[in-house]
Amino acid sequence: MRTSFNARIAAGLFVALSAGAVPAFAADVMVGGASMLASKDIIDNAVNSKDHTTLVAAVKAAGLVETLKGPGPFTVFAPTNAAFAALPTGTVDTLLKPENKPTLTKVLTYHVVAGKWDAAALSKMIADGKGMASIKTVAGGTLTAKASGKAIMLTDEKGGTASVTIADVYQSNGVIHVVDKVLLPN
Repeated sequence: MRTSFNARIAAGLFVALSAGAVPAFAADVMVGGASMLASKDIIDNAVNSKDHTTLVAAVKAAGLVETLKGPGPFTVFAPTNAAFAALPTGTVDTLLKPENKPTLTKVLTYHVVAGKWDAAALSKMIADGKGMASIKTVAGGTLTAKASGKAIMLTDEKGGTASVTIADVYQSNGVIHVVDKVLLPN
């Protein structure tokens, strides 16, 4: 049985884990009603999640499909449809317009980190940072990760926060952590 994210955070938040303590691939995880297969890449899994149709549409509109199908590895903080729906009315429609592709690309790549950072690695970074870790995104911005109780919270450059709701969705080219808010760069 796969250990839950919350149990791993509670047990290991302040314990430095060695890379060998975490398996390269955990059991497949269900996201948006679909099994996320560790043998598939980020895009091939994301298109099957009914909770990430807005994200997939945005990735296509931004021209990032081939990048996220690449070898990576990438860590993606993947906002759900509900996270996009919580943005001010019209925001998503505006971002999806061709003339706004640079802004859309910046927002999306702000959710991507180079490397494979699973929950254990994030927890170690937070512990090593005495409760806080700065994470550089592909967009060039910074996310701040903190523990909040048993959960990992991410704070964007505008002060907005997102919770990791499903961690460690392993992919052939990285790992996805599902988040409940869209993170916004400066």
